[in-house]
Amino acid sequence: MSKNFVNFHVLISHSPSCLNRDDMNMQKSAVFGGKRRVRISSQSLKRSIRKSSYYREHLGDASIRTKKLSELKEKLVKCLADRYDIELIINTLKLLSDKDLNTEAAVEGDAVAPWAVEEVAWFCEQVRKAGEQGLDAKKLAKQLKPEVEAMRKSLANGVDIALSGRMATSGLMSELGKVDGALAVAHAITTHVVDADIDWFTAVDDLQEMGSGHLDTQEFSSGVFYRYASLNIAQLQENLGNAPREKTLEIAAHVLHMMATVTPSAKQQSFAAHNMADLSMVSFSDIPVSLANAFEAPVKSAPGGGFLSPSIDELHRYWERVHKGYGLEERCAEFALKPSDTPEGIRTLESLESLKTWVRSDGKE
Repeated sequence: MSKNFVNFHVLISHSPSCLNRDDMNMQKSAVFGGKRRVRISSQSLKRSIRKSSYYREHLGDASIRTKKLSELKEKLVKCLADRYDIELIINTLKLLSDKDLNTEAAVEGDAVAPWAVEEVAWFCEQVRKAGEQGLDAKKLAKQLKPEVEAMRKSLANGVDIALSGRMATSGLMSELGKVDGALAVAHAITTHVVDADIDWFTAVDDLQEMGSGHLDTQEFSSGVFYRYASLNIAQLQENLGNAPREKTLEIAAHVLHMMATVTPSAKQQSFAAHNMADLSMVSFSDIPVSLANAFEAPVKSAPGGGFLSPSIDELHRYWERVHKGYGLEERCAEFALKPSDTPEGIRTLESLESLKTWVRSDGKE
């Protein structure tokens, strides 16, 4: 029987770094189980994934997230001018945003919103046809309402709107373009308590004989992070215009790859914490299941040091308790860089690529 949710559980150890900062330029953190953990926000992680070269290669161009409609107009004209008249493109964007773009003053939308070039192209085609039929904006909106499935198919060329969703508040997009996100991503947190360090650094001026050109400090730390995300297959199929399940499983395999390999870019020129996941677990289930509570009591370091092995053990023990306690009928598999005592019911695979193949096969092989 097909399961509707794909759960991604990742343990990844980052060497000293500062991958996500707050408004005070300090590391983002959270209190969990009464203890401070270092945190990487879901927004940071999702943007890093969306901007990665892997995403561009396997899932297409990401959407353009902006409220700067004047700049968006220029970009859309550049992308679509070989297919549609410039006036038609601008008129389409005006209908979608309900903003007058025929002005020299900069125009902004109500909020940062994602725009997909091929989706706008689909609307350009509908506006062109409406012009030939003599329809005004209201009649066009009424005519397009039954065409939402066809519109959603245009999102297949860049799936991040289908994954993350969209809330529009004005114009034609607010009537037709709202999308419930299919991918829920948690804030990544360390599995253990972290005491941050302060890096006091200088920037040496090569043309200055003594002293430095710049002095400052930066908080940093290291730790084992638990990343979790849940993909709603049926929602993703709907968001992509009733796409076949095989297509969404292919996307799920790519999400797994990026959850295991993509790291936020903040301060990476100073810390280079380009670490790969130490363990990636995937389960197919009837409901989304987070294993974050495995770390509600912070993990203690292993004899001789290190949080990774005890974190893997605690994740396995918690999975077993939840699996048996709630009678979950999951299909579960994992790939880890080193062997561990894996509970019965979790299939172990030898590489990330093998785990991706298992995801593509619906977890049935």
